[in-house]
Amino acid sequence: MSRSFGIGVVGATGAVGREFLSVMEERNFPVGELRLWASERSRGKQIEFNGESHTVQVLADDTDFSGLDFVLISASGSISRAVAPRVAAAGVVAIDDSSAFRYDDDVPLVVPEVNAADLQEHKGIVAIPNCSTTPIVQVLAPLHEHSPVRRVIADTYQSVSGAGGSAMGELAEQSAAMSNGAELEPDVFPHPIASNLIPSIDDPRDDGYSKEEWKVSAETRKIMHIPELAVSATCVRVPVFRAHSAAVHAEFSDPIDAELARSLLEDVPGVEIVDDLAAEVYPMPMTAEGNDTTWVGRLRQDMSHPNGLVFWVVSDNLRKGAATNSIQIAESMIEQGLV
Repeated sequence: MSRSFGIGVVGATGAVGREFLSVMEERNFPVGELRLWASERSRGKQIEFNGESHTVQVLADDTDFSGLDFVLISASGSISRAVAPRVAAAGVVAIDDSSAFRYDDDVPLVVPEVNAADLQEHKGIVAIPNCSTTPIVQVLAPLHEHSPVRRVIADTYQSVSGAGGSAMGELAEQSAAMSNGAELEPDVFPHPIASNLIPSIDDPRDDGYSKEEWKVSAETRKIMHIPELAVSATCVRVPVFRAHSAAVHAEFSDPIDAELARSLLEDVPGVEIVDDLAAEVYPMPMTAEGNDTTWVGRLRQDMSHPNGLVFWVVSDNLRKGAATNSIQIAESMIEQGLV
């Protein structure tokens, strides 16, 4: 990249917002001007980036986005709905981390390793998927190229950081309270999360699924361009601070055994196979924490279906599931000459 780019970050003091900055530093993204916005309670905070201190401004109705190239947004859906169109109207690309635009037909939903070409259809707003969807489609896509996928059942095990910094604090506080024999008081979650599992994420739907489970289904179909794909998910919150995991059962048009799956995945960018059950070697949340790799293990042919394959996948939800994917989208748009 021969020139620098103006970058804005909405939600700069949040968990993902800080990861935006960290990932850009690590990847040597050519940042020229940097503008940071957050809520009133973060007014005037100083955040260091590339050795320089930057002052956090309060996001307002008259905030000026002109002159930038990209605005990275990690905020609530309502804030994204209000801000992203204004960013696009200023001639700037909004890359949004919320679910606000993911299901809009005219907004690309992108994992660059899977569907970077969709960025060519952008109209100023690009959405990134749910942090559980991203690693699933990263693994499914190269397998689908070999044999079309027909059905996917995914059970996700999602860390508390997916619910924000306050959720991480709640797990830490409850874990300490347990060691002291104190009563656990839930606040962020409906039940104690320490030493517990909560099989419900996001709002319940009338069909018995949660909204999070519906997201995994709808986003997988859109990203992979398979609107008829049968997808069912169960999403569970687990007492892990960081990194999401998923057990995936996929049915293909033709058989794909574990050996073939490994050969199809071994050279896929961003994917690493860690798979030796006999030696107790497989991906875990601690494997993925703090890095951008999507880790795959427990590859095996599904004993319940001749064309079925089972795998376990883990990735850092704050990085590849959010911040890194956003930065990679910006990089891809630059490489494709779209900015």
